[in-house]
Amino acid sequence: MPQQAQTLPRIGFIGAGRVAKGLARGMAQAGQQVVAAASRSPQSAAQLAAMVAGCRAHARAQEVVDASDLVFITVPDDVIAAVCASVAWREGMAAVHCSGATEVATLESAAAAGAQIGGFHPLQLFADPEVALAGLPGCTIAIEAEAPLLPRLEQLAQALRCRSIRLPPGCRARYHAAAHYAAGFVITLLGQAVELWQSFGVGREDTMRALLPLLRGTVASVERSGLVQSLAGTYSRGDIGTLEKHLADLERAGPEALHLYCELALRSIPLGLERGGYDEQRAEEMRALLLRARGS
Repeated sequence: MPQQAQTLPRIGFIGAGRVAKGLARGMAQAGQQVVAAASRSPQSAAQLAAMVAGCRAHARAQEVVDASDLVFITVPDDVIAAVCASVAWREGMAAVHCSGATEVATLESAAAAGAQIGGFHPLQLFADPEVALAGLPGCTIAIEAEAPLLPRLEQLAQALRCRSIRLPPGCRARYHAAAHYAAGFVITLLGQAVELWQSFGVGREDTMRALLPLLRGTVASVERSGLVQSLAGTYSRGDIGTLEKHLADLERAGPEALHLYCELALRSIPLGLERGGYDEQRAEEMRALLLRARGS
């Protein structure tokens, strides 16, 4: 066991926010060597270090680089390049950011010094560090790097009990935008449902109690049966009568609610067709109703 531990890279974090705390604790629990952390907030670095045995809080980012073989830059996207350029990297070590949308080329100052560079983005919400830590096993990590760093990062993802996918250069913003549909935008849609239910007197708490089981059931169905077979309701069966009722009532609710509904409904029709719930003629009738209601 001691011999195996010696072969593990020394891992450091520059930036000690929610992502760093979640990942550092997960890595430590997976038997990795998390040895250093620094942050513009000394208190945040001290908090991270206190969570991980053998990790030391440092006052300067350069001290993390000097103490580590693999450094995760977990700072806001707009300062990744500046933070990377502010330290002196060693040849053969690795600089990795955890941003979903920022290109790996942002770390070019580290590459110019001979360091390997990469991206390591967990598809996980880190709003609550405890929830994020519990949900880390089984989540997917999007990795972008070249050999020999690529297999090292994939092995790290495996140690965290995560799946991994490889991202080619130049696609990170599109990948990250698409992920919003399964995370942040779901919350936005629930917010829209809350507004509509409040309009007829049901409060936020009661709305969420009613809709969360529905959401959980939907996710479980998708996991079990896939996207197409899990589509249910109006757009799985081509129910024009219900569609007309929806449009008439949402028109009274206001243009914003109506337009959002139309956009989502139009994108549901191809899934309904693929599911075999109706034919192209019925699909065209639904599209015509939706486009007319949307004002196009």
